[in-house]
Order: sequence, then structure tokens, then C-alpha cells
Amino acid sequence: MAGASAQTLAAVKQRGTLNCGVSQGFAGFSSPDSRGEYRGLDVDYCKAVAAAVLGDATKVRFVPLTAQARFTALQTGEIDVLFRNSTQTFLRDASLGLNQGPVNFYDGQGFAIRRDANVTKVQELDGATICVAQGTTHELNLNDVFRARNIKFSPVVFERVDTMYEAFYAGRCDAMTQDASALAGALTGARDPAAYRVLEETISKEPLGPFTRNGDDQWSNIVMWTHYALVEAEELGVTAANAEAQAAGANPTIQRLLGTGGEFGSRLGLDNRWALAAIRAVGNYGEVFERNVGQGSSLKLRRGLNGLWTGGGLMYAIPFR
Repeated sequence: MAGASAQTLAAVKQRGTLNCGVSQGFAGFSSPDSRGEYRGLDVDYCKAVAAAVLGDATKVRFVPLTAQARFTALQTGEIDVLFRNSTQTFLRDASLGLNQGPVNFYDGQGFAIRRDANVTKVQELDGATICVAQGTTHELNLNDVFRARNIKFSPVVFERVDTMYEAFYAGRCDAMTQDASALAGALTGARDPAAYRVLEETISKEPLGPFTRNGDDQWSNIVMWTHYALVEAEELGVTAANAEAQAAGANPTIQRLLGTGGEFGSRLGLDNRWALAAIRAVGNYGEVFERNVGQGSSLKLRRGLNGLWTGGGLMYAIPFR
């Protein structure tokens, strides 16, 4: 693992392709469309990193992974970076030999139920059968929170989320638990989406973001600063459509971001226009959000905590200085 950790950038450049770990199918985050092409917020992050490193957002090999296999795939070098609805936690940071990148989506664990169920809050799930994915924080949170609140339940555990969805729709469980955003996406794929709803109450904080291997600060920095570039671009009004024109402008802050001022790229081992390449490929953070999970998508999620800090959200880029 040490060898894989220290040479990620060189390996990606030599290979000419970024191996990016994604889910096996979370609507809005990473799932294949009717043509088999992956779409979603996490997918766009894979493309942004590929554009920054290789100058081409299409140079990505998407590796679909189960919740149980995702971290092993990164540890062994099967993938270069993990963008897979993965919650950042103390133990994952301290015990897996992995590095947690910046949060690119703030979420919380929710519950999906049938619309006709007489349930309005989590406490009313007492005695329920609940579908949950194995090897996730959701499984741990479910046990901890329900025990603390003295809520009795029967878990039905699944290795694959698609199997969990099918079981829930077939009536094997009274409720299904996952990140609230993932539940919203899952219900759009139900035969009758109107027959289900997601409870407003959540039981956890789920800060989602990328993972890289420990021991490779350069690569972890590339992943981190690619995220911050997308967030900074939104705050500065730089979009996929106007990025090239903005790069030619006189604003020194934008010049530093887009590589027409300063020499930031060389500090990462990249071309100086790395951030410009990423933004031209997928747009700024707001564009990525709205297209995949926001008002331009079937999920119609509000920005909420994922809005910019200037609008009451938590998205905030470290200064490019």
C-alpha cells in the first residue's frame, strides 16, 4: 500500500486514466444512465479531478463498489480516489490508513416509508422492520439512536443497496434508512414514487466527501483543491460557460484561481490552468449541485447546508493565496 500511496499522480499520468470509485447506483450521485454513462454529483467530481490532472474529463474509469468493498479498493490501489457517498468519521480517519478530503455534501440519515403509513416522526417507528445497508454508518446509527430512544425494531440488512430498494418496494420492510439525499433519489426510481415519502426528521450528521490514501500529500492536496476550486468559482461567478473569458479578465483573485496569475499549478505538480480545466468540464459547485441533485434534477433538493457561506450555507473555500 505504501508504494501505491506515494506515487498516485505519477501512476495516473502514466496510465492516462483516473480510476475513480463510485457507488453501484445512487441517483443524483453516481448511477449509469440509459446509455450506460455514469451521471451524478460524485461522477462530476471524478471528472473534475481527471480534467485537472489529465486535461480531459473523459479520462475516467468508474469503478462501482459496495459499501463493504469501497475502502479496501482504495487501500489496495484498485482505485485512485473514492467519491462514493462516504461519510467522514473519526474511526475512518484514524484507523483505515486513509485521508478524508473536504466535505462536498452535507447530509443526514433519514427514513423512507409508505405515504399511507401512520408515521410522522422517528419515534413512531417503534416495532418496525427497517431495511439498512451493511457496512455503513447508517447501520451503526440505527442501532445507537434507537437503543438510546428505547425504540424497538427489527433490522433487515443488505450488502447491495439495489437489493435493499427492491425489498423495501416489495413490502419486506416498514421503513428504509439511508442518507436523506440517497432516499430521495431512490424513490424517483420506484414504480410509483408518489406511494412513498421521506420523513423530515434525520438522526445523524452525514458529512460526505472524498477519500484518498495516507502517505501521499500531493495527491490528497489535488483532490482537496479541486473541490475548493469549484466552490471558489461559484462565489466568484465563474461558470463552465464563462471560465475562459474570466481567465482573460483583470480580477487578480480570478487570475490566481484560473492560472493566468501566479504559479499555483506547479505546487501541485499540475498545469497552471488545472482549475480552469476542471471548471470548464463540470462547472462550479453550484452548477454541479443543481444539475445533479438540485432544481435541474429529478431530486429537487434545496441547497440548505450545501449553499455558500454567503447565503447561510457551509460551503466555503480556503483562500487561493
